[in-house]
Amino acid sequence: MRAVITVVGRDMVGILAKVSALCSECNVNVIEVSQSILQDMFCMIMLVDASKINVPFASFSDRLTGEGKEMNLVIHVMHEDVFNSMHHI
Repeated sequence: MRAVITVVGRDMVGILAKVSALCSECNVNVIEVSQSILQDMFCMIMLVDASKINVPFASFSDRLTGEGKEMNLVIHVMHEDVFNSMHHI
């Protein structure tokens, strides 16, 4: 199972490191990362493999969302099927 993680917020040191560390703690493998800085806004999309996740997917999502709030970022985690359904014409 794959998932898409999006991160948006003011740029600061350690965003990619923190999100990657949380993925690692939950045994979620980062497959691809695209990130850019738009003026002072950090924007990132990650494609991850959650097939060997060691916590419930909802807990993983809640944990990333909570960490985002602590860092003043908006972090969303979506199962790939939901992401594809939302973006299918």
